[in-house]
Amino acid sequence: MGIVNVNNDSFHKDSRASSIDAAISLAEKHVTGGASFLDLGASTSKPGSSISDPTEEWERLSPVLKAIRSRFPKTHLSVDTYHSEVARKSVLEGADLINDISAGALDKNMFRTVSDLKVPYVMMHMQGTPAEMQKNPHYKNVTQEVISELVTKLQQLFQLGVSDVIVDPGFGFGKSLEHNYTLLHHLDEFKHIRVPLLVGVSRKSMVTRLLNIDASEALNATTALHMLALQKGANILRVHDCREAFEAIEVYEKYNSCG
Repeated sequence: MGIVNVNNDSFHKDSRASSIDAAISLAEKHVTGGASFLDLGASTSKPGSSISDPTEEWERLSPVLKAIRSRFPKTHLSVDTYHSEVARKSVLEGADLINDISAGALDKNMFRTVSDLKVPYVMMHMQGTPAEMQKNPHYKNVTQEVISELVTKLQQLFQLGVSDVIVDPGFGFGKSLEHNYTLLHHLDEFKHIRVPLLVGVSRKSMVTRLLNIDASEALNATTALHMLALQKGANILRVHDCREAFEAIEVYEKYNSCG
C-alpha cells in the first residue's frame, strides 16, 4: 500500500503531493514499484496535530482522488480519513476502501457509514487523539490491550453487517518506543483475530528515535522492520517506498517457498 499525502505537513516530505500532477507522479511511482493499493490522505495525523476540518480535507482530497481514479482504474484506492462525511464522498467518487486511524472513535457515524457503503474498512488502534497520543502512552500489556480493543470493535462492526475488515495495530499512535517493539515482537498473536493484518512502520519514530536519524534516512531500517513484520504475519505493508518493500516481499516469499 503506497502512501500519497495531499497535504504539506506529513512527517515524511517525500510522501507529500502539493498538486494533482505531483500526486499522479507519486502514485505512478508506487504502482510501478509494485503497489496493489494507494492510500490517499488529505490531513496529517502526526503526533501533536489537531483534528482536521472535514470540509477542508475533502476540498484537498477530491480533485486528487478523481484524477488518480481515472489514471489508475485497476489499482485499489484507499482513503485515509476518520471523518464519515469524507468516507462517504470518497466512495461515491471511486474509492475502494476506507482507512480509519481512530477505529471509529473520532466520528461516531463511521461504523454505520462503512456498513451503508459496503466497502472494506481498515481499523487502526490509537490510544487518545493525535494531539496528545504521544504525551504519556500507558499499557499494562500493550499487545493484549490492543488486540482486545480491536476485537471489541470488530464485533461491533460484524453486528452492523461489516465483514470485510482489516486491522492495524497502530505503530506510533499512542505507543512508546518500547510499546512499538513489543507489539512487533508479538505481532503473530494478531492471527487469532482472523482478519487481514496491515502494518504501517515506514520511516516512523520507532526507527528515527532509536537510531537518532531523520525520516529521510530511515529506508534501510524500515526494510528491516518490514521483513520482521512479514515473518510475524503481516498481510499488507503500508509504505512510503513501494519498490523496496516489494523486493522485501519477493525475498520473503522465495525464502518461505524453499522450506
